[in-house]
Amino acid sequence: MQAQAKPYPEAGAVEADWAVRRMAATELDTARGMFFLGVLETVRTDVGEEAVAACRAVTDERRFVGFFNYPVASFLKLAQVAARQLSPRWGGFDEALRQMGMQATRSFLESAVGRTFLLLAAGDPRKLVTNLPSGYQMAVSYGERTVDWKGEGDALFVMRRDFMPPAYHEGVLREVLTMVGARNPRVHGRKLGLLDTEYHITWEVPVALPTEPPRPSRWRVFQ
Repeated sequence: MQAQAKPYPEAGAVEADWAVRRMAATELDTARGMFFLGVLETVRTDVGEEAVAACRAVTDERRFVGFFNYPVASFLKLAQVAARQLSPRWGGFDEALRQMGMQATRSFLESAVGRTFLLLAAGDPRKLVTNLPSGYQMAVSYGERTVDWKGEGDALFVMRRDFMPPAYHEGVLREVLTMVGARNPRVHGRKLGLLDTEYHITWEVPVALPTEPPRPSRWRVFQ
């Protein structure tokens, strides 16, 4: 008896989730071309040119310029197809999205605006997390983002009205923390609503050892 093939994990509710995200986007909701290019580069590197062609076929644009704005609804179509192409390579849809998020971060940080964003952080993960809302404003036209500090190396980053699934931004946030030198960064997303997600961000903070006061010299100085 031939075994039935298991349904693709994106079927049903997950497919509907993507469709509703696209329908919620308006013409004013845009993302920079560098993110489209980052997705295509991930697919090209991990799967090949044929898969890149399949991704391009679902968008109206035939060419993307890094700092131009493009409809986020188009990006959602591209990301969905790209995640299907990448899933066998990375062992699942969510991990494929994380990898795309990581590449998107690298593409952003290689731009002039991204390099400025890193310079403002000055190698300090706390400064970087504090500046995340303004960093996202440079990259996309939509959404509201806030940071709530729970402790040193421990923050909640809340995104409201953001169109990408949580796994994508888990990759974005983990990669940007790695780029600024955070030790063992961890990011876990929790959905609050269709377009609202809370990300728990933590990293290891170096322990500052107490400094001992200088010991008095055993030698007396004679004048």
